[in-house]
Amino acid sequence: MIRVSILDDQYIVLNGIQQMLADNTIVQLTGMYRSKAELEEGLKVEEPDVLLLDIRMPGEDGVSIAEWLSEQWPEIKILALTNFDTTQYVTKMMQAGVKGYLLKNTDLNTLVDAIRCVYQDEQYIEPGLKEQIVSESLQLKKQKGHIPSLTRREKEILRLIVREHASSKEIADKLFLSLRTVESHRYHLFQKLDVKNVTGLVAKALEMGLLLG
Repeated sequence: MIRVSILDDQYIVLNGIQQMLADNTIVQLTGMYRSKAELEEGLKVEEPDVLLLDIRMPGEDGVSIAEWLSEQWPEIKILALTNFDTTQYVTKMMQAGVKGYLLKNTDLNTLVDAIRCVYQDEQYIEPGLKEQIVSESLQLKKQKGHIPSLTRREKEILRLIVREHASSKEIADKLFLSLRTVESHRYHLFQKLDVKNVTGLVAKALEMGLLLG
């Protein structure tokens, strides 16, 4: 079972998700919190595998909470659950360490799929928003003059990381390279895109349209 907690200030959302997941055999709801303070106290008792995080709550910022969680509890996977369907929020949250981004009007199957995806340390972005990001990235690529220059091999590895969520070992096996060579290319990608982790790499690559060329 995947242990899941929710941070949202609205009772109707908390109760709605609780009812959706009540009889689910894959996901177990272990905690519901209405503020960062409540969440912090709850995490001292039990840590979930995945946290469903609202982006905007009275007096609290989802981006800041995501950054705080990523630093203090890096093993908890964060799935943003929100009404904001703008790509700017997606990029900000992904750069803050969030693994997934899902709209609140989702159905049960999609919610469980998204939870399972981030639990497995993969990125999940609402399909419609992902299309928007790619489209906006294409426009940005046309307008922006400074796009990092990547080698053919770096582009190949970047595509595997973003599209297939491949690990370094999987990339090495697929491209018949040594693990050390793949790690070297990953390091250069982090440097060129000015990011610190794979989540940031994915967000930046989508934002800059680096997979379109």
